[in-house]
Amino acid sequence: MNNGTKINQLLQDIPAGVVLLSSWLSARGYSYELQQRYRKSGWLTSIGKGAMMRTGDNITLIGALYSLQNQAGIMIHTGGRTAMGLQGLAHYLELKPKETLLFAARGVKLPAWLVHKSWDTQPVLINSSLLPPETGLTDYTEGGLTIKISNPVRAMLECLEMSPERFSLDEAYQLMEGLSFPIPEVVQSLLEQCNSVKVTRLFLFLAKKAGHGWFDHLKTEKLNLGKGKRAIVPDGVFVPEYQITVPKSLL
Repeated sequence: MNNGTKINQLLQDIPAGVVLLSSWLSARGYSYELQQRYRKSGWLTSIGKGAMMRTGDNITLIGALYSLQNQAGIMIHTGGRTAMGLQGLAHYLELKPKETLLFAARGVKLPAWLVHKSWDTQPVLINSSLLPPETGLTDYTEGGLTIKISNPVRAMLECLEMSPERFSLDEAYQLMEGLSFPIPEVVQSLLEQCNSVKVTRLFLFLAKKAGHGWFDHLKTEKLNLGKGKRAIVPDGVFVPEYQITVPKSLL
């Protein structure tokens, strides 16, 4: 297969709008020398060290995440309020968020090409050990690309992990009110795997306050609720049932 046929085959096989990682191409028989020829010939355009795009393509952050997940095999996903918004569960939030929250295990970093490129929204990485990286994810498709994002329950837990410093508990409660449909077994499983006592207690408090039917099916005796009080906010109101101090506006 000559170089022209090979690049044509590549461009036919990959979906439009994705980043092409040099290491991924190399592993599939497209040597670094060949990649350089494709750039010089105008087939591919560099967007930073180790990353390229089909010349003329419109690359969005979803195309970058698609490549990190599917080409680099990095366990990183869209989560928190961003994932809630993508699933239609954050109607009151701004329609075009200025930032996209990305969650990955501690130690994972965004590649330089992603950090320095200008995107449609600003990627913000949250390194977290709240839940196992592969737990509670669902598929999201946009523009012909499918990526992994947090399902509503995981996204809610991620919002609470960021509360109250980076996400207000009043907003978290508004999101919780819309969480009326989860399967109790799914909620139970994620809560049992949650590594934060604070987040678990807050989730239970807000879910009970919202009056969701699935709440009554939870087996709270199986959850790690820790011991002792947790002052979530200063000058708040103490909730004896969950041993947490929450904003007065939530009572």
